Amino acid sequence: MNKKVFLSIAALAFAMVFSSATGFCGNVRYLSNNIHTQRSNRGELKASYANWINPGAGHQIIPVNTPVTVERWRRGFALITQDKGQKIYFEYNRRNMDFTIPEYIDLITAKTQTRLSGLSKVDRKGIKVGKALRGMTKTGVKIALGYPATHQTPSLEENIWIYWKDRWRRSAVTFNEKGKVISVR
Repeated sequence: MNKKVFLSIAALAFAMVFSSATGFCGNVRYLSNNIHTQRSNRGELKASYANWINPGAGHQIIPVNTPVTVERWRRGFALITQDKGQKIYFEYNRRNMDFTIPEYIDLITAKTQTRLSGLSKVDRKGIKVGKALRGMTKTGVKIALGYPATHQTPSLEENIWIYWKDRWRRSAVTFNEKGKVISVR
């Protein structure tokens, strides 16, 4: 198969997968968790399926419940914040995820805002600063840091969740048998 035919087939396959997400495009949704972003050398805000949690200089947290719309992007999708009009390019790698793009968009956004009022004081503090803190619940950590990449954390039932600080360094959040954070390294 020549390169031109292969690229055409790949583009068609991507369009078919994303076309099922067109129900998201243009509709206002709310972030279900904080999104940790990194400003690129070109000034663009980028995020990743691996949920970088401390990518260094240019790190910015887009808070839970921020209203967003969804757009297509060649390497994933883009979220556009409705309050500031920021475009966040969201890198997506199907090989490392157990979700399609529409399923993943459903994990990180919702039609309604996430209720935070029933969470503990330590959960709300961790969510506000975008960090996992000792004593937080799994729900609080998921909202603060996002959904861990499934190639490192195959189930939220696990007591160790692996996140990526950036493209090269990992961080492990360990929970006790009651689902509370006991360490972050």
